[in-house]
Amino acid sequence: MSAEDGTYHALLARHDAMRLRRQMLSSGGFPDADGGSGGGLRGPAGQPYDGAADQRIIMRDLDLVAPFEELIAHLYQALFTRHPSLRSLFPAEMAFQQAHLARAFWFLLEHLDRPDQITATFTQLGRDHRKLGVRPAQYAAFETALCEAMRIRAGEHWTAELEQAWVRMVRFGVTAMVRGAEAALHEPPCWQATVTAHRLCGPDLAVLRVRPHETFRYRAGQYTALESARLPHTWRPYYLAGEPGRDGELEFHVRCTGPGGVSEALVRHTAVGDRIRLGPPKGNLALGEEPTGELRLAAWDTGWAAMKALLQELEGRLRPASEHRVGRVRLFLGADALSDLYDTEYLSEVERSRPWLTVVPVTGGTPGEGVYDRLARAVTRSRPAAAGRALLAGPPAMVQTVTAALTRAGLPADHVRHDPLPAGPRDLPGAVGDFGSAGSRMFQGQSIPA
Repeated sequence: MSAEDGTYHALLARHDAMRLRRQMLSSGGFPDADGGSGGGLRGPAGQPYDGAADQRIIMRDLDLVAPFEELIAHLYQALFTRHPSLRSLFPAEMAFQQAHLARAFWFLLEHLDRPDQITATFTQLGRDHRKLGVRPAQYAAFETALCEAMRIRAGEHWTAELEQAWVRMVRFGVTAMVRGAEAALHEPPCWQATVTAHRLCGPDLAVLRVRPHETFRYRAGQYTALESARLPHTWRPYYLAGEPGRDGELEFHVRCTGPGGVSEALVRHTAVGDRIRLGPPKGNLALGEEPTGELRLAAWDTGWAAMKALLQELEGRLRPASEHRVGRVRLFLGADALSDLYDTEYLSEVERSRPWLTVVPVTGGTPGEGVYDRLARAVTRSRPAAAGRALLAGPPAMVQTVTAALTRAGLPADHVRHDPLPAGPRDLPGAVGDFGSAGSRMFQGQSIPA
């Protein structure tokens, strides 16, 4: 894309965003994303949007539209019938997409009484959505399709009160998304990159190095979504393994998790010279201030990529004369089997040259125990000091298991840091799962990258 084309598309996106914002702020438009009075739409009596009231209405009549799988199937059918051109924004296989839209609905529904959490999450989603080619005005088409789907699901029990509550809920999230997209107009919606190295570390694991065509700024511990040219419009999250700014190249560790997906395309069908696309960096893992107490790093399988970046950042902060002041750092690496551990030469060298670092590999498990129980026991074998901290990277179940073990062992919950865990109501009707993985279109969640 030329510079002129980029400027034109940026101006077009801003024009769309401004037009949609005017619609939001007009009478009957969208509520302010933060629920406040800062120029946003107010209710009929001039009051701020009452998300808790809509939450009660939606929950009361949830069985009229559940299960979400059927509601969403009707929604996309209506969307593509009315706007066939939008179909090109979505992957060929819609099951994954539909599941994540359901998780987005659950997230909104569960957090309507906590507007700050919706604002933070959906502002990030709006920024991330730019890579998908979704323009702000297209959210109006989504809303119309949602209303049509709700009327089909509820049938004779449909009420204007229920539909309006749903519309206000969705608009609440969309308002934050539009603002997030507007705030990110200074950066590319996505980054083109060329694969410069592709190393197989086993039959289903590859370490890729890529060079973005434009500067890609991130911090250690963050992750980004990747798209293979073999699977357009399908994105999956992966941690960035290297310290930012060393040579401009980025490193990713990818485990093939099944046939036909992004991971298989990256592991088995990608070679040097191929092109991939990167979404904006995001994530909560960070060292923060230079640690003065014990630091525990726990990762499962390719979660090691995040820890590798964090260790490189930590090394860069330290001068040899100050290393004696560093608190002890313990790195726990978990895997299903010994053969699944990789990058061992690098780990051995780092541990040998850093007296403050101890690496503890943890593999397998005993019959009758959970997959991650042995890792949890290793991390908590010596009771953590209350002043210590822990950073975790891996599958959600691993993060939940280790977090629970650490807090039981006495480490304060706010001293344990990890990326957002999927959160979904498993005991409510129609729950598809947790709001959590990258890859959706009209809504895109965050996940613990593999």
